[in-house]
Amino acid sequence: MQPTSNRSTVMEPVAIIGMASFFADAHNLADYWDNIVRERNSITDIPASRWNITDYYDPDPTAPDKSYCKRGGFLPDIDFDPMEFGLPPNILEVTDVSQLLALVAAREAFEDAGYGATRGHDFERTGVVLGVCGGQKLMTPLIARLQYPVWEQAMRSCGLSEERVAEAIAKIKLAYIRWEENSFPGMLGNVIAGRIANRFDLGGINCVTDAACASSLSALQMALSELTSGRCDMMLTGGVDTDNSPFMYMCFSKTPAFSRQDSPRPFDASSDGMMVGEGVGMLVLKRLADAERDGDRVYAVIRGIGSSSDGRYKSIYAPRSEGQARALRRAYVSAGVPATSIGLIEAHGTGTVAGDLCEVQTLREVFGEGNPRQAHIALGSVKSQIGHTKAAAGSAGMIKAALALHHRVLPPTIGVDAPNPKFGLEGSPLYVNTRARPWLRAAGATPRRAAVSAFGFGGTNFHVVLEEYASDHRRPYRIHQTAQELILAAPTPAALRERCADLAEALAGPLAAQVFAELTEATRLIELPTELSRLGFVADGPSEAREQLLRAIAMLDGQPNAERLQHPKGVFFQRYGFATAGRVVALFPGQGSQYLEMGRDLALNFPPLRDLLGRADAYGANAPLSEVMFPAPAFTPAEKATQDERLQRTEHAQPAIGTLSAGMFGLLRDAGFQPDMVAGHSFGELTALWAAGAVDDDDFLALAHARGRAMAPPNDPSFDAGAMLAVSAELATVQTIAGQVPGITLANLNAYDQVVLAGPTAAIGRARHLLEAAGHRATPLPVSAAFHTPLVGHAQAPFSRAVHACAFSPPRLPVYANATAQPYPADPRAMQALLADQLLQPVRFLDQIEQIYAAGGAIFVEIGPRNVLTNLVGRILGDRPHIAVALNSSRQLDSDRQLREAVVQLRVAGVPMRGIDPYQREAAPAPARKRRGMMVQLNGSNYVSEKTRAAYADAIARAPAPNVPTINEEDQVMTILPESTPLPTQERRNGHAPTDHPATPGELMAQLQAHQREILQVHQQFLSYQHEYVTLLLQLPQSAAAGQGDLAAMHQIQAETLRIHQRFLEQQGDYAAGLIQLIQQQQTAQTAQRAVSTPAPLAPPAPVAIAPVAPSRAALTPSPSPAAAGEGSQIPPEPKAPPAPIFAPPAPIFAPPAPVAIAPVAPSRAAL
Repeated sequence: MQPTSNRSTVMEPVAIIGMASFFADAHNLADYWDNIVRERNSITDIPASRWNITDYYDPDPTAPDKSYCKRGGFLPDIDFDPMEFGLPPNILEVTDVSQLLALVAAREAFEDAGYGATRGHDFERTGVVLGVCGGQKLMTPLIARLQYPVWEQAMRSCGLSEERVAEAIAKIKLAYIRWEENSFPGMLGNVIAGRIANRFDLGGINCVTDAACASSLSALQMALSELTSGRCDMMLTGGVDTDNSPFMYMCFSKTPAFSRQDSPRPFDASSDGMMVGEGVGMLVLKRLADAERDGDRVYAVIRGIGSSSDGRYKSIYAPRSEGQARALRRAYVSAGVPATSIGLIEAHGTGTVAGDLCEVQTLREVFGEGNPRQAHIALGSVKSQIGHTKAAAGSAGMIKAALALHHRVLPPTIGVDAPNPKFGLEGSPLYVNTRARPWLRAAGATPRRAAVSAFGFGGTNFHVVLEEYASDHRRPYRIHQTAQELILAAPTPAALRERCADLAEALAGPLAAQVFAELTEATRLIELPTELSRLGFVADGPSEAREQLLRAIAMLDGQPNAERLQHPKGVFFQRYGFATAGRVVALFPGQGSQYLEMGRDLALNFPPLRDLLGRADAYGANAPLSEVMFPAPAFTPAEKATQDERLQRTEHAQPAIGTLSAGMFGLLRDAGFQPDMVAGHSFGELTALWAAGAVDDDDFLALAHARGRAMAPPNDPSFDAGAMLAVSAELATVQTIAGQVPGITLANLNAYDQVVLAGPTAAIGRARHLLEAAGHRATPLPVSAAFHTPLVGHAQAPFSRAVHACAFSPPRLPVYANATAQPYPADPRAMQALLADQLLQPVRFLDQIEQIYAAGGAIFVEIGPRNVLTNLVGRILGDRPHIAVALNSSRQLDSDRQLREAVVQLRVAGVPMRGIDPYQREAAPAPARKRRGMMVQLNGSNYVSEKTRAAYADAIARAPAPNVPTINEEDQVMTILPESTPLPTQERRNGHAPTDHPATPGELMAQLQAHQREILQVHQQFLSYQHEYVTLLLQLPQSAAAGQGDLAAMHQIQAETLRIHQRFLEQQGDYAAGLIQLIQQQQTAQTAQRAVSTPAPLAPPAPVAIAPVAPSRAALTPSPSPAAAGEGSQIPPEPKAPPAPIFAPPAPIFAPPAPVAIAPVAPSRAAL
């Protein structure tokens, strides 16, 4: 059927301008993204702060009322000030934590978008729609509290007395929150959005949607509709789910859907289920045109969304591929872009066997249609790191995808050792991405695009299409943390040591984060006059910075007179700086230094390098260079070997090395690095010419690819391109031994004790055998031909044509040539001729370094992968004064951190430079907020005050009251008490039964002491209420809605409270006097009993009743222990003789008065 409207189906683009989140192990948005990029597993055992594992865990999935899973994703503690949001502290216990955390997330999202409270924005046309599943977990204790009729029936059926039943019920109720006027709204899911609208004064739509695990994206669809229809100008949307309660674990255990492993492993061959997580994720949206008009920062652009239902199918929770595919196709119609343009899919990917298989089959079908490309769409699921956050799952995926686009990073999915073979990913456009990788794009290519899926129980499906925004990454943008350079200086080493000690102490204090941030900022701009003592290192936070400072102190203490020190952990010290003018040399490596993923971490964090790599992609003839440098993850040794071999081909290795070297040089140059002379090894000579300004960027990239293609062996299986062999021995020795093998030539003279031979493959093999037999180390090089020999003569002509097709300029710096060991000539034509012939000439690197050293060069900086040239410089110059620093000395270590450590070493040495990283976005300082009330910490559990916890713990720990049998009235001896204490009646015994032996005066005295302790506890409780009353009273005038009538009502309540407490204390005084009199009479009675052997029981006084105050829960009498009467016994034996009853004091009777409503927020009893 054709649509009846002519309206375009392509959605108006919508910008994501702000985000906030709380997920497992992540206090904020930056933590969340940092955890993703660092591939951190945030799945843990259930914390004790949630619930006791032993109560509900059983590894047997069939065990009734037990969960076979005890792990998941859990929120960290989040600071919450209730008064900031106009909430009296006493309603926190009857407000689901989802409502409270949502307020904090909303505030942070608006602040991140630039619309915090200080901006004074009018939210009249701003709405909020959130994904929320059903009622919140606060409903569970509220319902459980109402089950007391069931408890009573069960207890009575077990023979418990009515007194014991009442006592037990009272104790059980202490474990559950009370019903009061705030309980109902406190448990409702829709009030999550309602509180946000109320507190932030939003005038647009305000509601929640429930689509089970797809709730967040269903809310997003409604929010997009509000924007594209024009009903709202800004929307807050996302998902909230903090329910990792035993109820939720039971739901997924009995489905059953939980994994039996320690972590969920979506897409892995061993995946067997999911795990739940807590989460809150929110996004602030505006129409893209409005966001650009208003100058908002844009993380990403939402291009389209599609939704569908599975329709009639097997069962209500079985996934259906046809339904999912329907949502995907509708999303791309809505976006107006082809599915094949997607580079990243954040899948639903829960880890269940059936669910993941169905989803991947759907993706293969939709993204494989008319798409011959293989392995170009990264597939992932953040549930591998934080668990399935249910209603918040879609928001977790949206935030991850938006940040991936913003940072130009393909985020990882962890826990995948090998993809499920049933997925059939081989030959498809999809691959599982298991490492954070730079998301590169060739110049002029399609914008980066990502997609997010969420599917829910009941057959509901959603799919969203996002696109990168052409943001300017020249300003700080990166929110994940990287290690930072830190440099200190002082007039003397002693003063420097003192400075280190002071900072170490500060970094151990409460302001450590602030101290670290200030030190980092100071380091970026610090200038180091040569006369200052200086020290530097790299640290990824306050803790490591303190550790490095302590190492520095120990190093200085150990060698106080040293001129220059270096710690193995990367701490660098110099008493004075070097005079570096005319002495700095940049060296660029050649083929053989390449390795897979070289520079990966740098490309993740530095936009200029990423941009240059993207530009290089455009020059690749067969495949983008980035796909060779940073290939899709390999899961078998054979796949890894294939990728290594591919990179070693000259058409890939040379432009890869050149592009990375040029990118690293650009980062140094942007930080103020200026070499005095340059040189390269073999291919590196081309990079050196570029660094000296002889060729521009485009010609350099073109020549790098042209040289690599020219030197590739001809497409002839019988052609032998030869091989190369590095030998650790002096030149004369090598020539003597290798001279026995025809066809061997000297390709490189690298050092006095290292030469490189080249020749036919078989000849190199024989030479290696002879050299090793003579005791010399001979290492084959990872190259594809015998460079700098006639065996690559086929490359000279095409490369010469490429060289002469480019424009050359006189170099700005001396460029030392491999063939002559002298600087290049200034004439462009002579330069071209020398470079074109270089392919066939030996590399005289030893002579180059000697000539450079003679010209004054003494600080050598190797710019590119590995540290081959740095080692050669050390072997050539030996003990002669020099410094040699490699920017990327190890292929195993983080290339970003290695670069920073090298920069610190150079700056400490005296090389003039600034900080290298202007791209780190510092956390925005929190707006000044008045601390108008108490600060609490919230997590996924509902808030319970210490007072409530203590009351329950005290009730459980309190010893049970003894059973007292009925006493014959004719056997009782009446005791005269003060008139204020009426005599007890047979109908009211306060639940106490007599024992089968008379109480001694000592026992009565112990009871008096216990009673006095109870009086003290109640009085302390009263005083705590007074403190809360005063606190709330001081806060009320700051509330816009507080009126004089409310204050008068509160004062009236307070006066009544004081009057009742005074009466209570007076009665307790009378009661204590009567009890003392009773003890004296008991002593007299026991004396008489000993004289005549006749019992004379005393009747205890009745408790004082003061209406209308009801007993408080904290004062309930402890339940009795059955041990004294025998296991299971409820009826005491008949006494052989009428005993004297033991006196039992009544329960304290004070309780605070009922609450009084004070607009606009009704305080609970605890605040009065």
